Amino acid sequence: MKKIVIITGLMMVLQGCNSDKDILVNINTQFGTIKVLLYDETPLHKKNFIELVRAEKYDSSLWHRVIKGFMVQGGNVNEKEGTQESLEDRIPAEIISNFMHTKGALAAARQPDRVNPEKMSSTSQFYIVHGKIFSKEELTIDQLALNQGLSELMKNPGYDTIAQQFINLQRGNKIKEMNQLALRYVELVESVQGISLRKEMALDRLEAYTTLGGAPHLDNEYTIFGRVVAGLEVVDQIASVSVGRANRPIEELFMTMEIEEVPKKEITEKYGYSYPE
Repeated sequence: MKKIVIITGLMMVLQGCNSDKDILVNINTQFGTIKVLLYDETPLHKKNFIELVRAEKYDSSLWHRVIKGFMVQGGNVNEKEGTQESLEDRIPAEIISNFMHTKGALAAARQPDRVNPEKMSSTSQFYIVHGKIFSKEELTIDQLALNQGLSELMKNPGYDTIAQQFINLQRGNKIKEMNQLALRYVELVESVQGISLRKEMALDRLEAYTTLGGAPHLDNEYTIFGRVVAGLEVVDQIASVSVGRANRPIEELFMTMEIEEVPKKEITEKYGYSYPE
């Protein structure tokens, strides 16, 4: 019976929008408006998001978690209303393997695998990827295996100079620089230990993450259900605010949302999005 109700509700929401038109959601912030398109390939998430926007649930909710170079998260309706999310209301995962966490991807937040092995999505919380641009080496080298290999290597006599380089960076808490330094020793680790540190990445993903940037480690772990088609500069501004404990913005950042029905042809022409056939 529950499945019938879900399917019926989904049909009503989708039929409410002319088949020649689609819905864009305007996320209004103090920095400007972020315009997002919702994917037809993730119908449960699209339906849920539209219903929440129409019910004005997101209005006056906060951007409550901001990590520059990673993502901006908001939409905790339960916090705003002083309620708790029901486990029964979580949304089944709709993870599409060819969707990527490139900059501007809109995805559903969720609890970690240890308590949520089915990767079910939060009822309302979402995030927009801010991300960073990666080098080819960062994407095609197994960084964990490289670090382990270097640790073993530096236990042996003759590698004191390399070890000291890492010690100096560690003292300054220069994590990014340590990772970059490690990449310089890939061939040495492979040669001495007789291992391969290479990993495969599809060419389209490699191109996307070395040009647009994003958060590739989230791929196939969270449901991506839309993307920003206008207003990435607003995402940049949100990502740059000062944060305190738990990456919560020191100054409260509120949002409101509104729905806009736009001809699909106009969306394709204006934003370059091609609808699946």
